[in-house]
Amino acid sequence: MRIKRGVNAHKKRQSILKAAKGYRGSKSKLYRVAREAVMKSGNYAYIGRKQKKRDMRNLWIARINAEARVNGLSYSNFMHGLKVANIDVNRKVLADMAVTDKVAFANLANQAKQALAK
Repeated sequence: MRIKRGVNAHKKRQSILKAAKGYRGSKSKLYRVAREAVMKSGNYAYIGRKQKKRDMRNLWIARINAEARVNGLSYSNFMHGLKVANIDVNRKVLADMAVTDKVAFANLANQAKQALAK
């Protein structure tokens, strides 16, 4: 008895078309075009997950720099001062402090200044 593969082929095609739902024109209707679009969008998604990390780090650095300058330091001097003072706080937390808790950030900036003055 031979095995027919129609069910599996249909299931595979439907999953691709389901993933392409919302794409414009034939990209959401025709299997061959949809498969290419889904593969391409998967590549974009993979790249985007890496870019998001880069973008967030850039945003954190911009926020830290802006608040550090308010406190009379450049970003690089501020970060170096924290390192010299043995204060280990990551950029995500520093950026959050720069936006929400300016007093605590000012205290860190003062400690960084004192460490640089030594």
